[in-house]
Amino acid sequence: MKNNDTNKPELAEFSRFTINRRRFLQTGTALVTLPFIASKAGAVSTGTETSALPDSAGDERIVQTCSTFDCGGKCDVRAHVKQGTVVRISTLPDGALDPEMPVMRACVRGRGYRKFVYHPNRLKYPMLRVGKRGEGKFKQISWDEATTLIAEKMKQITAQHGPASRFAHTATGVSGGAFSGDGMLKRLLNLTGGYLRYYHSVSMGNTAAATPYTYGTAASGNSLDTLLDTKLVILWGHNPTETIFGHTNHFYQQMKKNGTRFIVVDPRYSDSACSFADQWIPLLPTTDNALMDAMMYVIVTEGLHDKAFIDRYTLGFDESNMPEGVGENESLVSYLTGKKDGVQKTPEWAEQITKVPAHTIRQLARDYATTKPAALIQGWGPQRHICGERSARGSTLLATITGNVGVKGGWAAGYGGIASRKFMTGVDQGTNPVKARISIMNWMQAVDDASKVRPEDGLKDADKLDTNIKMMFSLAGNYMANQNPDIHQAVKLLEDESKVEFIVASDLYLTPSAKYADLLLPETSFMERWNIGQTWGTGNYVMLSEKLIEPDFQRRSDYEWLREVAEKLGVEPAFSEGRDEKQWIEFIVEQTRRAMPDENMPTFEQLLKQRQHLFKSASHVAFEKNINDPETNPFPTPSGKIEIFSKRLYDMQNPEIPALSHYVPAQEGPEDPLRDKYPLQMITWKGKNRANSTQYANPWLQEVQAQTLWMNPIDAKKRAISEGDQVRIYNDRGVSIIPVEVTSRVMPGVVAMRAGAWWNPDKDGIDRGGCPNVLTSARMTALAKGNSHQTLLVEVKKA
Repeated sequence: MKNNDTNKPELAEFSRFTINRRRFLQTGTALVTLPFIASKAGAVSTGTETSALPDSAGDERIVQTCSTFDCGGKCDVRAHVKQGTVVRISTLPDGALDPEMPVMRACVRGRGYRKFVYHPNRLKYPMLRVGKRGEGKFKQISWDEATTLIAEKMKQITAQHGPASRFAHTATGVSGGAFSGDGMLKRLLNLTGGYLRYYHSVSMGNTAAATPYTYGTAASGNSLDTLLDTKLVILWGHNPTETIFGHTNHFYQQMKKNGTRFIVVDPRYSDSACSFADQWIPLLPTTDNALMDAMMYVIVTEGLHDKAFIDRYTLGFDESNMPEGVGENESLVSYLTGKKDGVQKTPEWAEQITKVPAHTIRQLARDYATTKPAALIQGWGPQRHICGERSARGSTLLATITGNVGVKGGWAAGYGGIASRKFMTGVDQGTNPVKARISIMNWMQAVDDASKVRPEDGLKDADKLDTNIKMMFSLAGNYMANQNPDIHQAVKLLEDESKVEFIVASDLYLTPSAKYADLLLPETSFMERWNIGQTWGTGNYVMLSEKLIEPDFQRRSDYEWLREVAEKLGVEPAFSEGRDEKQWIEFIVEQTRRAMPDENMPTFEQLLKQRQHLFKSASHVAFEKNINDPETNPFPTPSGKIEIFSKRLYDMQNPEIPALSHYVPAQEGPEDPLRDKYPLQMITWKGKNRANSTQYANPWLQEVQAQTLWMNPIDAKKRAISEGDQVRIYNDRGVSIIPVEVTSRVMPGVVAMRAGAWWNPDKDGIDRGGCPNVLTSARMTALAKGNSHQTLLVEVKKA
């Protein structure tokens, strides 16, 4: 994007910006060439009181803070602030961790935040679209013009189409904080009639939907300290070393020191496999259930299952304990032994499907069944396939028949939430008068033709939608035209101005999604606003994210401009309750203190000194109460037991979601006839250098990991492809051209690409940025109506 450099007000602002940068360079040049080296200077406190610590020069503050991106854990970022500028980033010193709830030290992303905040390409002014949607052509306007336009469009579109025509898209750039523009936008929309809501977590919604059909709830995770004495851990598509998944790596490192054996099941030899694995077992994507079926066959036929556990706690293992109203040979044992379909689910059967050798399958099954306790921990990657619900539930069946549910050192399901995890109270968004909800995967249908979104397609709490989406907000989100599967399908709808009439985007950069805005607003970074960071997974702490610097140019936080829009809509008093951003944080802290009287939650003034609060982290084992006292604490399923066989799924009569979670050949999987045309399965993974697509624009982090396609040497040789060649990756949905990395770290028949790169189409529409979503499918899973973008077939040729 080119700013209008002849505009005099902009030139004046640019001069002010240049002066700031000169001062920044004077104080920070030494760090430019060594962006990732953190000092262990004594000025960094090893205790909890880290606010406003002066350096020897007397004018530098070292402030413990954190980002509020949708990022794995709230890592300890020490911002060195001098003369109103962050001059460097360090982190929590070695040896300063609380062993009960260790706070993450800053990873490579955390070390790179300064370059992300102080980048010349950041958006600077409110901008109005002047070209076609998607061209990225805008002109500068004032904030008054921008907020007036938003207010007028909200009134006009709501009056013409109703409040259900308004939609707030997913906003991963701010969802890691207790206070966000996304949340306050929804508050404003509710105050003015409501909006069309979405459900489903793109990250792990398929697991969340499937797990309750076994246990009755999705809250099935343990606290990681309960694994410290576990003898065997199977990481099934779980890659915390690169995703930076909370404080997981801290505990895994301790477990390695304690002698825990790690087996990694993954088509790709991930960094987590490099870090932890005693054994790597590659398998073809979408065949997870075939491997699980064969493991269960070995366990059952060799008598390695926990019979006493199964008899007491489960339903559906064999024909003797099936629910009423079900025909013969529907139990797990009948399925495994071939009584149902005539096919025994032997390791030899599974080898043909998965490409995992039969002897390896037997060894894996025996190891898991005979090591007591053992933890099979499935990551979120496998459940982002079209078969994701089946693979998520398949792991629960393995845990059940081996008696690893409700016991210390075991693991019940995928990497789910824990019941003991605590959150700040947040801001009340009010009541939404619009009751209808769509899956996040339905938004394109709701833009195109609302009649296509029916209850059987994912609509909830309504029989039909009354209107198409006509107004869309994307606040700190890059989902519309980058993270959304099948980008070309999405942008075709966005380009049609007869569909969505007005799109507002607020962000730090001109992302691919922001290019489709009618109104583009310059957002503040986490260093330029107040917030409280909250963790993922089993992390159980919060961290103050203080406003460290004043925003340059005309950047404003979402809350600031939303407050102005609220005023022009006549609802500002109810919207703001008279609070500025900092006062909302004070309010949230006080509300949380009242809601958790036993937590010893600090006051805001105390939090300014402490910077963080570790919630009381008692060890938690999922379903321990249900196992120790099943009469008093039955499982919250219809039978009160662990349901190996789900009568609820059986009654649906959908072959995609069988009552027994077992292997079903996937569309665009290894048995699809489409492989004749597109013979390679492609997967994506979350790289260490960005969170989703956030920080893609950071040049320091682009140096950390280049965007390449991983290809096995066997597949490369067949195509006369060599290391570093530009390759054309394509299918019927799109084409991307990037360099290839020929490596044995990905199995034959599979290619892999890091997720989150920005879509960069050339004049012919060919992506040159390495964005996987020009290739992925918007196909929805059967049960959750969730995303399945990991399931796709491609071909690769030298460009």
